[in-house]
Amino acid sequence: MSITITNTYGTAHNVSETNPAHVTSCDYYRLPLVGTIAPGNPGYDDMVEMLKDNGQDTRPEGYGLIFLESEEFSATYFGSIEQIEKYKRDNVDGKATFDAQQGVMYARWPHGKGWDDFLPRVFWNVKARGAIADGVGLVTAFAHTEVPGAEVIVYEFEGKWTRDSDPTQMITYHCTACHMDTFHDSGHLHENTGPDRRRWAARQARQHIVSAHRHGVGDKNSSCRPNGGEMLRAVNAVAKDRLGMTSNPLPDTDDAYCATKGPCSIIRELRAGVRPPVYRA
Repeated sequence: MSITITNTYGTAHNVSETNPAHVTSCDYYRLPLVGTIAPGNPGYDDMVEMLKDNGQDTRPEGYGLIFLESEEFSATYFGSIEQIEKYKRDNVDGKATFDAQQGVMYARWPHGKGWDDFLPRVFWNVKARGAIADGVGLVTAFAHTEVPGAEVIVYEFEGKWTRDSDPTQMITYHCTACHMDTFHDSGHLHENTGPDRRRWAARQARQHIVSAHRHGVGDKNSSCRPNGGEMLRAVNAVAKDRLGMTSNPLPDTDDAYCATKGPCSIIRELRAGVRPPVYRA
């Protein structure tokens, strides 16, 4: 199957030749975290285990670290402490570069024992960079291949798993062709804990487009299946019949409902630079 997924917001990424949902690299990254670790740091031995496993534990004095992230990919650079300290001094104006050939690069950010305590929670949208708030904003978006003008949008937002739970940062995607609400579709809504969750949400957005391209929009085998307002009309009918209401309590189309009460209402405010209320509060 030949399909090109086009970014409409964010950085274009390189993908596998056989799977357009699998991102393999990116030309431009942010460097949200820069630091060093040395023997004696809590968890140090566990943190360098990955280097030992690959025969690359070559710096007994410790390592300088640079964590790279794009919208759909992340990497970790291990170099000398001296190199990273120099980079930090040179990067006062945010324009310094570093020579990745001096160290070793790993795909993704590490996790597990040692790393989970070392790495803070970092969002794609960061208030210090001009975002509405930490973890609130658009991440990326793709043009729908089958519905002109429609997009599949990945976004960070504040929501609740249940109405009685505490708000937390979440990430998911939304298709403006079918208006599926991922709160009601298990596995498509994630707590926004780091680059891997953002990468996974973007991968699911790509898979949604691939499914629509393969099976069409509305097909029973397609992930992109508009409901046509069926549930909304059923609720309106019950309200009129049993509650005696004379007008519809809800919009009777999915796009109208989504624009006022669903993900489209969040995305509209994010694009306007307005902090939306907590979803499902």
